[in-house]
Amino acid sequence: MSTMTSSGASSGARVRFAYAPGFWVIAAAFLITLAFSTVPTPLYAIYQRRDGFPTYVITVIFASYAVGVMAALYLAGHVSDWLGRRRIALLAVLAEVVSAMIFLIWQDVPGLLIARFVCGMGVGVLTATATAHLSELRQIARPAEDPSRSALISSMVNLGGLAFGPLVGGLLAQYVASPLERPYELFLLLLLLSAVGIALVPETVQRLEKRPAYRPQRVAVPSDAKPLFFASAIGAFAAFAIFGLFTSLAPTFLGGVLHHRAPLLAGVVTFVVFTAGAVSQAVFVRFERGNQLRIGLVLMSFGLIGVAIGGLIPNLVVFVAGGVIAGAGAGLVFRGAVATAASLAGPTSRGEVLAALFLIAYVGLAIPVLAIGLGIALLPAQVALLVFSAIILILVNAAVLRMLAATR
Repeated sequence: MSTMTSSGASSGARVRFAYAPGFWVIAAAFLITLAFSTVPTPLYAIYQRRDGFPTYVITVIFASYAVGVMAALYLAGHVSDWLGRRRIALLAVLAEVVSAMIFLIWQDVPGLLIARFVCGMGVGVLTATATAHLSELRQIARPAEDPSRSALISSMVNLGGLAFGPLVGGLLAQYVASPLERPYELFLLLLLLSAVGIALVPETVQRLEKRPAYRPQRVAVPSDAKPLFFASAIGAFAAFAIFGLFTSLAPTFLGGVLHHRAPLLAGVVTFVVFTAGAVSQAVFVRFERGNQLRIGLVLMSFGLIGVAIGGLIPNLVVFVAGGVIAGAGAGLVFRGAVATAASLAGPTSRGEVLAALFLIAYVGLAIPVLAIGLGIALLPAQVALLVFSAIILILVNAAVLRMLAATR
């Protein structure tokens, strides 16, 4: 298949990627955007030392990102179903460009809040849009391929992007001058290149002559399937709560409780947690969904216990090992949740259902982190971490057991 195609238009021929390379262009743009969303993780401690604000401010800055994601998913995560995937994906990446510019020119706390909110808006729009776009591009390019292949790649890109951001941020913060500028300059360039690539990707949704009246996000699944959908959403909520902990407060725990302040270490710890989530999906890809969920539940449960013990002792190795094990389990639970929710959706509502799932998942990224940030202000950090681990442990067990009951 040719890597580029031409399509006629009233203004002349337009050059586009073919569907197969277009798939990888969207995957790369998705990965870069999600990496940009986590690049500030090892930088929060530098902002905190520079400006002297308390730890709970970090959770508020982080939560502004999650609020942006949720707002975008609620208001616009589903509009690519009728306005087209390419157009909405392009707007989302351009929002990330704006966020990077704000990070560079306004580095006080109000600027960080706005930059993170705009970043979250872009990620919220892109997450559901890119997930659906990847599925459709792959289906056209390789119609005989098992659809689960595309779902695996999409999920690995999601977690892989989230993993690489802190690693890049930590490396630059450790070894490059101006650590609060260079990461954003690098990603500004990558995001602009991503926008150019997206503009050349084929569209997979036929825009309707008469567009439906706009409405915010709703859960478009049959009423008898809603209990299973919400079980999937709670599983995604619990998985994202683990990831939220390691993209917001892990550097604080490393520096304050465990006495390791190197920005690179903060980036590496977050990287290995997310990488474990992506690798576990690849390792167990041939397992049926029920077995993936069982393994994910066991790993998340033991990992959460390890994180709590590592904070209580305190011990760096136990804390990080618990995070890696929990991350591996969260990756499997998250993939199982996405697959379960997607199986409940028809072709015309896939973007909407995925947007609803991610909306609830990103609540898990915000609320538990805000709660633990408040807990640190009122309780010893180790106790707040223990309470967090216990609550997420209960939620993930309830959600996965409900999903497993539906697979029998």
